[in-house]
Amino acid sequence: MTLAGCRELLADARRRGAALAAFNVITLEHAQAVAAGAARVGAPAVLQLSQNAVAHHGGRLAPLAAALRAVAAEAPTGLALHLDHLDQGPLGRELLRAAPAAGFGSVMFDGSRLPAAENLAATAAAVRFGREHGLLVEAELGRIGGKPGDAHRPGVRTDPVEAAEFVRATGVDALAVAVGSSHAMTSRGARLDHRLIAGLRASVAVPLVLHGSSGVPDDELRRAIRAGMTKVNIGTALNVALTAAVRERLAADPALVDPRPYLADGREAMAAAVARLLTVLADAAAGPATAARP
Repeated sequence: MTLAGCRELLADARRRGAALAAFNVITLEHAQAVAAGAARVGAPAVLQLSQNAVAHHGGRLAPLAAALRAVAAEAPTGLALHLDHLDQGPLGRELLRAAPAAGFGSVMFDGSRLPAAENLAATAAAVRFGREHGLLVEAELGRIGGKPGDAHRPGVRTDPVEAAEFVRATGVDALAVAVGSSHAMTSRGARLDHRLIAGLRASVAVPLVLHGSSGVPDDELRRAIRAGMTKVNIGTALNVALTAAVRERLAADPALVDPRPYLADGREAMAAAVARLLTVLADAAAGPATAARP
């Protein structure tokens, strides 16, 4: 299948009252697992590459992009490419400029640590670049916990009135909001503010994005989608599955030095996690409370 566009996948999910799953990838095994898990369920998904992941690979986007395009091209379901959490630093600016030619149809610009006026101005500039180069641009308003320096408490959650003004002023295409989830959670105990999600959905004209979804229990995810979330970002859940499988294999065979057996186990564990989470999201779309969103 040819490379899918995040804009089209997101619009389709919103039309159906569903949510598009976006999985953060770090290794080739991550990307292969997302493709395999999506194929098992017959669902589209997003291969999401963060600025931090690019930095881990030496700051070079081209080799990673080539691998992700190849995985997406061979997948039986639609897979889109997305660059995640780009900041205003040198690497973030470089990645934004490189995204269109590298095959990415969308980016997430993260100015959430900036003062409000600076976040608005920087996001608007990223959106202008996106308009000129065919990129969907996602931004963040509020402070989603789990990143250095973040304190996720009610006072930093996204305000619906401020969100509506931010979207109007920047022209952003999708908005990540702080509603109770947190990045990098390895346990699934997050409780979301579903009344706030519904209020944001009523106030904001663009799709809402839930970051930190690995720490959100299944029922909370279903409720969030029915309340108005249209894109669900998942990263740590795959890392947890990968690491557990690798540890199990190495504990069972301490003399093992060939990485292929334990990476294969890790890839399969991640594929199973992807398929399970996609099924949870599909259940939410099929639920009685779901309705097409305006």
